[in-house]
Amino acid sequence: MCSWTAAESDMVVKNRLVGFLLWQSILSSLIFLAFTITIVSWRSATAIFVSFFSFHLSQLLFSVSLSTVLSPQPKFRRSFPVLLTAAAVSGSLSAVSFCGFNGRVGFKGFASGLFYASFYVYKRRWVLQFPIIQRPLFFSFKMGIPSAIIRALKLSAAAYLFSALLLVFLPHHFSTDLKLGNFFIQHIISYAACFSMFLCWELTHHLHQVLHTKRFIFAPPKGSAAAETNPSEPLLATLEESSPASLLKYLAYLDLCMVCENNVDYWRRAAFFEETGETYKRVAAVCLRPLEQLASKLVQGFEGSSDDKTFSISDQLQSPTNPRQNSKCHELVNDFQVYTWSARALASLTSRSRREDRFGVAQLSGSNAAAISTLIACLLAVETLMGKKISLQPSHQLMGAFSTKSATFSTGRRDVRTGKRRDDPLYSKAYAMADVLRTSIYGIVSAFHHEMLTSAKAGLLEKDWITSSKPPFGTRELLLQKLHLFLDFQAS
Repeated sequence: MCSWTAAESDMVVKNRLVGFLLWQSILSSLIFLAFTITIVSWRSATAIFVSFFSFHLSQLLFSVSLSTVLSPQPKFRRSFPVLLTAAAVSGSLSAVSFCGFNGRVGFKGFASGLFYASFYVYKRRWVLQFPIIQRPLFFSFKMGIPSAIIRALKLSAAAYLFSALLLVFLPHHFSTDLKLGNFFIQHIISYAACFSMFLCWELTHHLHQVLHTKRFIFAPPKGSAAAETNPSEPLLATLEESSPASLLKYLAYLDLCMVCENNVDYWRRAAFFEETGETYKRVAAVCLRPLEQLASKLVQGFEGSSDDKTFSISDQLQSPTNPRQNSKCHELVNDFQVYTWSARALASLTSRSRREDRFGVAQLSGSNAAAISTLIACLLAVETLMGKKISLQPSHQLMGAFSTKSATFSTGRRDVRTGKRRDDPLYSKAYAMADVLRTSIYGIVSAFHHEMLTSAKAGLLEKDWITSSKPPFGTRELLLQKLHLFLDFQAS
């Protein structure tokens, strides 16, 4: 039996943090040396050493504060004041390290750091984005360098103007009387220092994203004793025991999705279909849980909004300027990445079970019916969020191909008072989620199309592919009608 302890789980994140701080210090050193050689090469060796030490201290302060804020979930974090304060102090210390000790320089660095942190929080850049297409670390980092330089140039220009305007309100002793030549030289050095500082921060942010979103393989080494006995235990233990908002949970779902979809780790996916069926049930459960929670949260959101007589389900996105509505709806789709990975992993595993499940554990455990029912229920909930009118149609009006019953799902009309509803960011996220769910369902339907049509002709489609329990959204009849649309390839 392969054991996966909490200490081993924590080491995954700790090792990445240590690696991040190490590489960040190397990047900061290179930028500091480049600035010193090209701009202030006239300094003494002692002054350069003191500046180098203080600059690294400032970068360490910013990096640690950045690590406390960055999260895979886009929820508001209480540690934002820490980032604002740390960035302001780090900016002041960095500016002094570059340009020498001066009250005016320190204040401009403080203002620039505060400006950068405010922009960082406003743009929600603290949310970790996990790339589903994984590249080597060096290549991923190299690809982000040009955009980091361009962004640093733009932000440093804006921050420099911002800090210059603030200097107007400072006491007179902060200003200095300089000759025209020295005045321009000082401003050139000051802007170069601001750009170097922002470039360090941009590269630090990019490095953090690359290192912490790299796929981690939750499996024992291939060929080891643990790999032969229970290779799925580390992955399942992490998915079942780690906290919902942790980085480890997201890395585990990413790993699960890639195992289910790709053939690189075929031996790991084959272990899901072991004879007892317990492993498959656990894998299906960790995939179903986030999707069931999504549907349940949407139901709660609809029920909460139904108390307001002026607010109906079909108008979920018709008022993008409504703060109450937007905050409630955005809260419901916070875990977009996990929902996507869960749907894709569940659909891929269910589809592949038709050929790879030698013992029939997927069908015998009822996981196939649970998968298709949950995916359709989530799709109906998300389509309701998008504004589609969903209702159960009379059976005598619903005759589709192969004499099966189908339903008509019409889209909600657009509210002309608020313009294009699709301009709302929430609509874009809901549309993307619906597309993932629809593609996942079609993947399963395509794999089992012949079996489903046979069940439909015999009148057993509901019994074979819809769970007997109450779905997280809608009714069993509504799910069955939607499934008929997928069988006729008319669901869109």
